[in-house]
Amino acid sequence: MTVFSQTRYELESKRIKYKTAIAQLNTLLFNEKKKEKNALEDLRDIKLKIDARNKLIATINLEAKLLSRGIVTNQRKINKLNKKLTDLKADYGEMIFKSYRSKSQQSRMMFLLSSQNFYQAYKRLEYMKQYTSFRKKQGDEIIVQTNVIKVLKDSLLYQKRVKDTLILSELNEKKEIEKDKSEQESLITEIKRKEGKYKKELQNNIKEDKRVAAKIDKIIKDEIDKANRLALANAKKNNVSAPVKTSKNEFILSPEAKALAAEFEQNKGRLPWPVKEGLVVRRFGEQPHPTFPGISINGTGLHIVTSKGSNAEAIFSGEVLNILLGSGGTKNVLIRHGNYITSYNNLENTTVKKGDKIVTGQIIGKIFTDKVTAKTTLIFVLFKNTTRLNPASWMLSR
Repeated sequence: MTVFSQTRYELESKRIKYKTAIAQLNTLLFNEKKKEKNALEDLRDIKLKIDARNKLIATINLEAKLLSRGIVTNQRKINKLNKKLTDLKADYGEMIFKSYRSKSQQSRMMFLLSSQNFYQAYKRLEYMKQYTSFRKKQGDEIIVQTNVIKVLKDSLLYQKRVKDTLILSELNEKKEIEKDKSEQESLITEIKRKEGKYKKELQNNIKEDKRVAAKIDKIIKDEIDKANRLALANAKKNNVSAPVKTSKNEFILSPEAKALAAEFEQNKGRLPWPVKEGLVVRRFGEQPHPTFPGISINGTGLHIVTSKGSNAEAIFSGEVLNILLGSGGTKNVLIRHGNYITSYNNLENTTVKKGDKIVTGQIIGKIFTDKVTAKTTLIFVLFKNTTRLNPASWMLSR
């Protein structure tokens, strides 16, 4: 979308959005006092802020260009209207002068009485009426044009003031980016100085992520197997037709479960987020590490940093499939929605138990705040049976 195809309102909305995002970044990632610093994590955070500032500056530039175009257009309109107003005033002045001269030579009554016949008198009377009406119309037109020019001048002044404010804002953001880049360079220098240490730490974290993901995969497969065996046993017990068999790692769906899964699918792109406010610091899928070439990190879901004391909320109705205990005592709640599963990992405590029926927006538990990094991070994962999906494409755009 080009600058000229975007409205001022759209650009202003984007600018506000990016400013809010920067404020949120500062609040969630930089305001809390950390017990220990981690250069890799700090570098990721500072990069997020630099990216957000660059987007804000780009939007300010587009808005300023749009305002410049409007200023030029309005100035042309004013110039054109001023010329028209000058002509109108000249015509009106000449008309008044002629009218004055006419009145000094003979009165209107004499003009009428000197008519040769009634028809001529009638025509002269109509002419005088039309002349008077035209004079009034010309006077009114001068007032209208004067008011239009005033409105345009006021608009022009406002546009210039807004543009000046945007330019000042852009300069301030550029200064802040320079500070961020200076800090970024310091972090890169530290990482290069201790490259071996940070590489080893990163590789250990990647291994741990894979181990946790494999463990969750196994538990989900076990839960699917258990649910399917129960569905087949119930069918046999009630002497009804056995449910349609699926592949080994897919849920056998009852009519109710099918309807729930269909409703979940219908809401793709409109599902709520699992936190009231938050910032995605790791996206879904495999992505190259921003610092170490050749090393990739795999996002099994979304890592969402939120404010301390925040709760995780169910994004859709369903049933608690299981509650897993992680390292350090954190919890992971799995909620089943037909053949979809949502995972809410890194909870300090839970307000639900296995088998509970859940409704959209229900609080599941309090998100854990790391005492070392001072960050409150929810790891949110979405599955269809055992296949991981990108949660961002299922939830409302932010």
